[in-house]
Amino acid sequence: MRKVTLGQIWGITISAEASALIGSLFLWLGQSALAYWLLRAPLNEALLAGFLAVPLFWLGDFLHQLGHAWVARRVGYPMKEIRFRGFLIVTFYPRHEPKLPARTHIKRALGGPPVSLLIGILAFGLVLLARNIPNGMVWWLSLLFFLQNFFIFFLGAFLPLGFTDGSTLLKYMRQRNK
Repeated sequence: MRKVTLGQIWGITISAEASALIGSLFLWLGQSALAYWLLRAPLNEALLAGFLAVPLFWLGDFLHQLGHAWVARRVGYPMKEIRFRGFLIVTFYPRHEPKLPARTHIKRALGGPPVSLLIGILAFGLVLLARNIPNGMVWWLSLLFFLQNFFIFFLGAFLPLGFTDGSTLLKYMRQRNK
């Protein structure tokens, strides 16, 4: 698990593993395939659209994680690291963090989804604005950015999949109700 440090924001280390490059390649190919088959775009345009969609995907996830980081700072138990890994970004809190009340975990878990919802709403506005642009690539990228932020980073965050905000919420809401 080699990682490269990319910088810091708010005292949080931003890093990436090699698996993020592989994830980006698969994202590029998958999004290019969507553009090719769904939009019937020529191969070169589909590859360009898929390539441009990759940083938009990472941007949506990164902003989601910054939402978590902002709330974590506000509750007094900040995040330590944001790491690009595979297809998604994972976050790390200090290893020796004291036992925190369930309410603190719930607040931190709820930090990212509102950011993704806001981005999704803004992206939907771009979809509406871009629908009349002659080349459909801007529209498609806007639509994809909307779908990713709304369905993956907002709604998908609430699914209890073991690695999502939904799992954290479920765990600590149960503890809070005991």
